[in-house]
Amino acid sequence: MGNTSSMLTQYDIEEVQSHCQDLFEQQEILSLYQRFCQLDRNAKGFISSDEFLSVPEFAMNPLSLRLLKMVDGLNFKDFVAFLSAFSAKASLKQKVKLIFQVYDSDCNGKVSFKDIIEVLRDLSGSFMSDEQREQVLSQVLNEAGYTNDSFLTLEDFIKVFGSCKPEMDVEIPVD
Repeated sequence: MGNTSSMLTQYDIEEVQSHCQDLFEQQEILSLYQRFCQLDRNAKGFISSDEFLSVPEFAMNPLSLRLLKMVDGLNFKDFVAFLSAFSAKASLKQKVKLIFQVYDSDCNGKVSFKDIIEVLRDLSGSFMSDEQREQVLSQVLNEAGYTNDSFLTLEDFIKVFGSCKPEMDVEIPVD
């Protein structure tokens, strides 16, 4: 599986399925492997941040720099595991965990007011001032029972997102 010029064996496919909690069918894994090989232009067995940025939808994403920290250097198994959060079969917890990781840029297991402001800045660009972002976020946090000094954990994110199901499903084309 490390050499992208080789084909996946049945064992490789089953190992990837197990690693991803069976969120992808075998045919989907084969399609993802083809895409992985296309992205891994140097056939190193992993995808660099430059290779990820060759995907226009990824490069245009306002959170692409944050996502790059999460995906740079992924091998095929970890590439599929990353994408599993976008599966229609993924649980709410799996989806929210990915969202949490986007906000938790320093990987300390906590999301601060400042962390959320940085994501809002990435998402809103110059359409909102820092003062507007801070006002909106303060109001949202207060309504949810938190303060600007609160640190949100993954469990807090699950509680907040539990009332709405994040729509992050991506269909994997199967040949």
